Amino acid sequence: MHKNQSEFSRYHYFLKKFSHQGEPVFAGHLLARSAQEYPHRPALHLADHTISYAELFRQSLCVSRALHKLGITRKSRVILLIDNSAFFYQSYYGAWQLGTVVIPLNVFLKTEEIVHIIADAQPDIIIVAESLKSKIEGIENPPKILHEHDLTDLASSPHSSPAEDASSILATLTPDETAVILYTSGTTGFPKGVMLSSRVIISNICQLLARLRFIPDEKILCPLPLFHSFTQITCVWGAIAVGVSVIVIPKITRSALVEGIQQQPTIVLGIPGLYAILCKLKNISFPNVRYFVSGGEPLTTNIRRFFALRFGRTLVNGYGLTESGPVIAADLQDYHKPTHTIGQPLIDIKCDIRNPDEQGIGTLWVSGPNLMLGYFNAPEATATVLHNGWLNTGDMATMQPDGTLVIGGREKDIIIQKGIKIYPQEIETALCTHHDVVLAAVIGVPYQNEGEFPVAYVQLIEDSTATPEELREHCQQRLAVYKIPRQVYIKSRLPMTATGKVNKKQLTTKTEHE
Repeated sequence: MHKNQSEFSRYHYFLKKFSHQGEPVFAGHLLARSAQEYPHRPALHLADHTISYAELFRQSLCVSRALHKLGITRKSRVILLIDNSAFFYQSYYGAWQLGTVVIPLNVFLKTEEIVHIIADAQPDIIIVAESLKSKIEGIENPPKILHEHDLTDLASSPHSSPAEDASSILATLTPDETAVILYTSGTTGFPKGVMLSSRVIISNICQLLARLRFIPDEKILCPLPLFHSFTQITCVWGAIAVGVSVIVIPKITRSALVEGIQQQPTIVLGIPGLYAILCKLKNISFPNVRYFVSGGEPLTTNIRRFFALRFGRTLVNGYGLTESGPVIAADLQDYHKPTHTIGQPLIDIKCDIRNPDEQGIGTLWVSGPNLMLGYFNAPEATATVLHNGWLNTGDMATMQPDGTLVIGGREKDIIIQKGIKIYPQEIETALCTHHDVVLAAVIGVPYQNEGEFPVAYVQLIEDSTATPEELREHCQQRLAVYKIPRQVYIKSRLPMTATGKVNKKQLTTKTEHE
């Protein structure tokens, strides 16, 4: 069977599996379904113990009962400020299966940013981990706050809240009601709340499962923050939906990564920077891993090459954004294409390249059942990106004859010099083919009456002696004259956002060489 036909069949199999009377099931009941179907299968692998699906569901019911006693009911909005832990899952599903709207926050946000989100989301309660409670101390007129220590004893009690005793308080949301609000990283201003319904979530789960086939006894190594949309679809929604085990890494440290790898994962999820860290670890191996998936930001040629040399394995990549549920495309087949080639769109997702230039590069618009409902409390912002069932991704892209997408960077990052468009990602890709470059970021800087010219910031491997002049010469061999960076600045580290992307807003040509 042709792979597209096979993917199509798997997609419709999962749509049927996660539907009831022809409509998507409520995503908040995914854990309950798996606890019934796979009660003894490990759900979470933690540093010192494992939690089965039946046990995780029981623990989540304890949270449900505690929230219900505090007046939390259907459509209440519940903020989670919780780092990677079993408590995240207990609280997420404990709140969700009451029919609430769950709002997991970026745990790296500053108090000022959290205050903004609280004012915007107007939550009924905040569940906060002990390690993060200082972030909300001192906030004026806060909503109800439920601390981790208030719930830990309940969740760990062997005699608390069996399923049959909690059934009366569980609730559902309809397929098109907001089930989750994911706040964007806020690199272009204060974060916006992306509203996702069960229809959106279930659709994207099924689309991803059709492409990324899970197997029995699958174990996903999850070192990325659980609040992130990439991790939500893979480790919080998708894995739970099909009874897959998640190896939860509390923080990205060498010891935590080594402990997690010793659990013998079959899939590893990471941003490019994580794979650079793995290349530096000694005495580790991945005998059972089927896929090393890179996401969150563009994968560089050098990181892919270093990883292949170190482990004899290849990194595969994908593409998406929170507003698209989040996955749009994934390339699991051809590892020899350039790293900004991100595969064909998932099943039931349409793509349109609008206003292409002479190179065929235009703005990528997508359509499908996985698109957000809109931004919470922001109809004007919603109207700028959603039009007649299509989402403006804000990314530049081309589409090859076989339907494969090639991403050219953010539309807002385009550099225009004397009317000619320059795409930063093309320059970044060229820089990253240099054997000493780990990361590269290119921005446009105004210059007299010539428009903008490109300026590059690069992070090199340790002990590198590469110079800015050498890197410019490297670009001269690969790029047209007008694309060559006017200046190259070498940094010991590039500024990163909380979700692992280079923060271009913090780059400036006034930065001195380090």
